[in-house]
Amino acid sequence: MDMKTHHYQINLAWTGNRGTGTSSYQAYDRSHRLEGPGKRSPIAGSSDPAFRGDPTCYNPEEMLVASLSACHMLWYLHLCSANGVVVTAYSDEPEGFMVEAADGSGDFTEVVLHPLVQVAQPDMEARAAELHAEAHRLCFIARSCRFEVRCEGTVVTAAQEEGGQE
Repeated sequence: MDMKTHHYQINLAWTGNRGTGTSSYQAYDRSHRLEGPGKRSPIAGSSDPAFRGDPTCYNPEEMLVASLSACHMLWYLHLCSANGVVVTAYSDEPEGFMVEAADGSGDFTEVVLHPLVQVAQPDMEARAAELHAEAHRLCFIARSCRFEVRCEGTVVTAAQEEGGQE
């Protein structure tokens, strides 16, 4: 079996030093910036607001959930195009669940994807629904997780989404 190794690099810089560093738990912001070579714009990050983070920034937990959603979508769109299923719209509102232990550590217990897929023709709906399982099987991120990742997809045709039921 031919194996390829892919390398990913990101630059993370803490931007939350208020002048006294980490002299106390309250003395510093959790703000940070993620950048990568050749990327369009940086991502402003922080910790979850439950851990003194900025609620207007993305936190690592949200980015993990987003990574699972995006990876599934990209595999799914590829599989649809390869199987003659014309997707005209795709959205997802994934949810992640993490349990925090008494010592402050935590574990994700589950992520549930809720993709809403619009296809061009009603005869594509069944195949479109089936391809979620294959996308999940192939998703690099989901395959790397030690917690359950589920997909509860909905498929509609363009006419249904625009308000007319067929």
